[in-house]
Amino acid sequence: MEKVSLKKCNSYESINLEKSLDILIDNLGGWDKYIKKGQNVLLKTNLLMGKDAELAITTHPEILRAVGRKVVSMGADIIIGDSPGGPFNESSLKRAYKKSGILKMAEEEGFKLNYNTSAKTVEFKEGVINKSFVLGEYVLNADFIINMPKLKTHGLTMYTGAVKNLFGCIPGVLKAEYHLRMQAVDDFSRMLNDLALLVNPGLTIMDGIMGMEGDGPSSGEQRKFNYLLASESPFYLDRAAVEILGVKPLTEVPLIKTSQEDGIIIENGFEIVGDPLQSYDDVKIPSIEGESNLLDEKMPDFLAKFLEQFLRPKPVFDKEKCVGCRTCAENCPPEAIEMIDNFPEVNLDLCIRCFCCQELCPYDAVDIKHPWLGKLFFSR
Repeated sequence: MEKVSLKKCNSYESINLEKSLDILIDNLGGWDKYIKKGQNVLLKTNLLMGKDAELAITTHPEILRAVGRKVVSMGADIIIGDSPGGPFNESSLKRAYKKSGILKMAEEEGFKLNYNTSAKTVEFKEGVINKSFVLGEYVLNADFIINMPKLKTHGLTMYTGAVKNLFGCIPGVLKAEYHLRMQAVDDFSRMLNDLALLVNPGLTIMDGIMGMEGDGPSSGEQRKFNYLLASESPFYLDRAAVEILGVKPLTEVPLIKTSQEDGIIIENGFEIVGDPLQSYDDVKIPSIEGESNLLDEKMPDFLAKFLEQFLRPKPVFDKEKCVGCRTCAENCPPEAIEMIDNFPEVNLDLCIRCFCCQELCPYDAVDIKHPWLGKLFFSR
């Protein structure tokens, strides 16, 4: 039976954090169960975009500092890395590291940051929906991977955590191809499950001290959950984390539902060790419609096309916040966004509802509008 360790922790203050992390990992057998002298250890952070750590968009640098110190003290070498949204090159990486506070922390500690932007195709014949992936070399070069996600809600998948964090192992704009190929949310979730099985991190440590609710993963509201979570299984860690958010994991969260249906997890296949799990009943959970092509399955094409504008969610751009930076247009997988008079316009016939535009907007200028009729039609 898999174990998911929980430790209540209410701040990023270093002494408190290091003690809490030691207890968290002791519940699983201790650091020396995982870290060996001479290993190259990757801290796979959540570096979605270059934003201040206090906005709860990225893994907090103080958690990376505390884990990094422990790993180095045990004689291993560390490298911190991720592939944020947009181009995967040295300048964009350095900008994201700097804005998130990771660069300053790494310089203070002498930690190495990844700037290797090469990639390789790796076969995965066991995949349910994906038989190969393009992965960053920095992932493949690691002897041991510590997956370090953030606890957040998500506009496409409802929740983003341990499994979804590994999407960053796919370099830069190549992630758009996976969105295009797997437009149905269940298919996209199965792709993420396949990826997590392939990458197979040895340990996952989740930053749930300050998380996000609402329109995550970047435009939501900060929310204190006061938890650190850890497990050898990213799947069961997610299973526990969604309970903290107060949702029904097997019926509502696509990542959890599909991993159960495909036999990756079973309902009673894990136990909580450490502090008890507290479920919040007031977390703002984004509404998702399930299968993105549900209309096409339910009715004729001509009728589905007519009703789409009244039923499906769509991105709406805020003229007061938008600065015309083109990030949304440049990172739209189906190229559905065109800049007209320096303002984005979306072609809803092309839009696949991946909401990358909202996820990657540096200025929080994109909202997702859910028509009231759509909420009624897709209610579950």
